[in-house]
This record gives sequence, structure tokens and C-alpha cells, in this order.
Amino acid sequence: MGKLEELINELCPDGVEYKQLCEVLKIKNGKDYKEFNAGNIPVYGSGGVIANIDKFAYDKPSVLIPRKGSIDKLYYIDVPFWTVDTIFYTEINCEVIEPKFVYYFLHSQHIERLNTAGGVPSLTQAILNKVRIPLPPLPVQREIVRILDNFTELTAELTAELTAELTARKKQYEYYRKFILDFDRRSDIDVLWMNLEDLCEKVSSGGTPSTSQKEYYGGDVPWLRTQEVDFVDIYDTEIKITDEAVKNSSAKWIKENCVIVAMYGATAAKVGINKIPLTTNQACCNLQIDETKATYRYVFHWLSNQYLKLKAMGQGSQSNINARAVKEFPIPVPPLEEQRRIVCILDRFDTLCNDLTTGLPAEIEARRKQYEYYRDKLLTFREAKA
Repeated sequence: MGKLEELINELCPDGVEYKQLCEVLKIKNGKDYKEFNAGNIPVYGSGGVIANIDKFAYDKPSVLIPRKGSIDKLYYIDVPFWTVDTIFYTEINCEVIEPKFVYYFLHSQHIERLNTAGGVPSLTQAILNKVRIPLPPLPVQREIVRILDNFTELTAELTAELTAELTARKKQYEYYRKFILDFDRRSDIDVLWMNLEDLCEKVSSGGTPSTSQKEYYGGDVPWLRTQEVDFVDIYDTEIKITDEAVKNSSAKWIKENCVIVAMYGATAAKVGINKIPLTTNQACCNLQIDETKATYRYVFHWLSNQYLKLKAMGQGSQSNINARAVKEFPIPVPPLEEQRRIVCILDRFDTLCNDLTTGLPAEIEARRKQYEYYRDKLLTFREAKA
């Protein structure tokens, strides 16, 4: 029997009391800091430390809870600090509850689900004060904190190792992709340089149904927007529109396995492949590849390798590119057999780096879920009968 189980059996065998958050701590508002001088006291906003000043708002252990913005980011602080008005701090009654126990418990509750706003995510004191928290005896709380501190440290180390491995694999992948697609170094194969549009059966862009007609949205037709093109293989989209919307806009159907290039916005020059028939907005350039001339995945890999060159062709603050530039973008076309060999090699690397079901990202996600599972089990208590 472990120490935690012994403590529970000894100190709270019949369950624990639950209280509202306002019964064990006070939630306090932050204030502006700009009147103070520079110093070594960290100033926290909802996104983390934003400055350092010479005055503190509170100097005891506290849990900081963002009020606006990144409301899923909680902070445990055990040094003097200041907070601005986008983040709450807490004055915790340490006679009944451990500050870090509060931190771990609130994390397990995913308090971002208490968002009260339709725009910028927001939390209110009134909502937070009503959150119910278990109150096991202090020795039990301290043992749970000790276990979770150790588990958090171990998980962080493992995640850092996996992340470093993933970064190394991505660099290796980019190196080999650049190497294998460098036809200037090879004398054993002939390539024909063509414009992208010469490899296509069809090149199209989409459209956006009228936002004033809400009945155009919420249908069954997948509608892809520019910000979703950064996915390698697109099996679904965030928004669905109606058949009527397709009929009354330029968001026409495209068949599966088109190579889609984002032309506008933050993902401009990013490339994806739709694995289902769908429609797109006007910021997507959709390349339906003629498979007698080139394989669609070869075109995808070539364009992915040319991201910086495509991006550099853009204009404006977000480097927007136009459909003509995409159509006229040059691509070397080796024989189909060589294209398939290249695709086979690069797909293996691509799967290792990006596939969330078999690659390293899946391992990182599994570690996170494992941590959350054990954390939540440790923080779940049977409520004692009144």
C-alpha cells in the first residue's frame, strides 16, 4: 500500500468535504504597473511575464488565473509578483488548503470551459468563486502535490526529449527532401521543367458564401478555408455549408487528392491535400493534377520544399500570392517511375514527423494524456456525506 493510500485510509476513509472556491481563497484583480520603476519583480499578464518592476502586489504562494485571453494558462507563483488587469491572483487560506493543490486541481477542471464571452475568452470572479474543490486533510494534499510535482518533472523531461527528437527528425527530413529534389546534382535522370498549370487537368479557386445569409452555413458540404491548408492531408473541415450555398457562390466542388496552395493570410504558400471531395474559399488555389504527367504527392512534396520561394513571391504584410503566380511556378518533372520512388521515400519521413497516430507527435500527445489521466485520478475524491 502506498503512502497516499495509507493517509486516505487513516485520515478520510469516508470521503472528503467539498467547498466552493470562495470559501478557501480570495480572488483579487490585477492593476497597471507602468508608474513603477524597473526591478526584479515579475509582472504577469494572461500570456505570462510581460515586465519586471520594483514593487510587488503579493508575496505569498498564489495561483494566477487569466481573466481574458489565454484563460487556459494557469500559473503557480511562490515568489513576490505583480499582476495586470487581464489576470487574477489568489490569496489562499493555507491553514486549510495547499496553494499548489489548488493549482493542480484547477488545471484538472479545464476552467477555460467556464468562458462567459462570445469573442475574447473571459472568466469572471462570480463564476470562479462557485467552482467546487475537494478538501482532503493537509497531509493528503501535500502527498498529492509531491507525487504530481515528481510526475510533472518526469513528464516534462520525457516531452523535452521527444520534442528534441522530433525537431532533429524534421531537420533530417527537410535535408533529405531538399537533397532528393535537387535534380541539378544528378546526371542519371532527365527532367522536363514545366509550369504547374501544365501538369493540371484543372486549376481553380473557391469562394465564400454570403455571410449575411446564415442559412448558407451548417449544411453537409465541407468548406475549406485558408487557415486549414497547413494540414498535410485534409480529411475534414471546421465549417460545413449547404448545397444552396455552393450553387449561389463560386465555392465549387473539387475532387479528392487536389494539391491546395494557400494564397492569403498567415498560411500563405502552405500546401495541403484534400482526401475528400470538398469546396474551398477564394484564398485557395486548387490544383487537380493530371496523373498521366505527374503524381499529386510528388507535386505536393515539391511545393512544400519550395515554401520560402513561394512565400517570397507574395505581397503585403502577409505575403499574399495570386493564382497566376501559382500557375506559373516552375516544377521539374522526372519520369513517373522516379516520381513514385521519390514520393515513397519522402512519405516515410513525412509519416514519422507528422502523422499523429504513428509518429513522434503521437508519443508526445500520449505522454500528455497519461499525465492528465493520473493527475485527474489523484484529484478525484468521494464526497463525504453531510
